[in-house]
Amino acid sequence: MAKIAFIGLGNMGSGMCANLCKAGHEVRAFDLNTDAVQAAVDKGAFGAASLKDAVQGAEVVVSMLPAGKHVLAVYFGKDGVAEHANKGILLIDCSTIAVDDAREAAKQAEAAGFPMIDAPVSGGTAAADAGTLTFMAGGPDMAYARAEPILKAMGKNIFHAGGSGNGQAAKIANNMLLGISMIGTCEAFNLAEKLGLDAQTFFDISSVSSGQCWSMTSYCPAPGPVPTSPANRDYQPGFAVAMMLKDLKLAHEAAVAAGAKITLGEMAEKVYGDLDARGHAGLDFSGVMKDLKGDL
Repeated sequence: MAKIAFIGLGNMGSGMCANLCKAGHEVRAFDLNTDAVQAAVDKGAFGAASLKDAVQGAEVVVSMLPAGKHVLAVYFGKDGVAEHANKGILLIDCSTIAVDDAREAAKQAEAAGFPMIDAPVSGGTAAADAGTLTFMAGGPDMAYARAEPILKAMGKNIFHAGGSGNGQAAKIANNMLLGISMIGTCEAFNLAEKLGLDAQTFFDISSVSSGQCWSMTSYCPAPGPVPTSPANRDYQPGFAVAMMLKDLKLAHEAAVAAGAKITLGEMAEKVYGDLDARGHAGLDFSGVMKDLKGDL
């Protein structure tokens, strides 16, 4: 079992940290929110009062942070991880950040003597709590080999996507597809209802036909067919509009830099940007359905 410093105990990080504890790892948890640290302690972690405290004696650091600027500051800023951790410990950043930021972090880590992988996740808070996340990891083969058993304590599907930054590339492309498919699924269910089909009947047909997709069968945006979906709890997240918008913006930025055309990705960004601008940042991203029905 490993000695792990876990940094970032938000909606996703809290469940991930708890699963590392369940797996028998010795986890020191740190977050600027002291209530979040206490919640982690209640689930088996040791509380840390600072980054320095968290990484003392650690063999692995796992982080789940809001954006690239936070990742770079936490690892390489003043009083950051690199300043206090023992050389050679493994750095695993599970945040969703820009590809360029992930590659910059990996470059700085290598220069400072730390192996590092970017390992963003898919699955949302339910999967984080259940330990069934999908991890898309980018980084050197040896770093990935060290990280894999740690990731397996938090996830069900673990993929090595290639070099540094490739985990982020996989994540933002996947979530762009998810955003697009969710909007299409919402529009299809709304159209079916307008034409006289109830949600369950349309689900029964389309879920075994050519329109089938994850947004329908696992996360149905219409109330009823999938009892665990946010649609059955008034679209409480789940995966919030603000988080989907963040990922679509990252996809847009990456597409511009790479010269890739993303017509539907840009349209999806506008849809979620409009919801966010109207004050619905905290709505589940499947709440597009609610908007189509005129209930927002």
